[in-house]
Amino acid sequence: MFIKEITVQNQVGLHARPATFFIQKANEYKSTIWVSREERKVNAKSLLGVLSLGITKGTPITVIAEGVDEEEAVEGLIELISSNFTETV
Repeated sequence: MFIKEITVQNQVGLHARPATFFIQKANEYKSTIWVSREERKVNAKSLLGVLSLGITKGTPITVIAEGVDEEEAVEGLIELISSNFTETV
């Protein structure tokens, strides 16, 4: 299991378009991936699950992966979030 925390900094958080990019990226990996906020944990490959967390700008989240490419999966998703989903801020 590989785990990393990050604070979401893009303007709209993890909603609509950024959430779609996040799901698409998560689905590139074979590992089981979760994203958690506070005590809630959802499947990172589920759009409804990710949207249900209500992640806004400034929200700390944890990305967790377990499987053959777990480290690569977490690092790839952290990199996507760090890039602000390629948005201009």
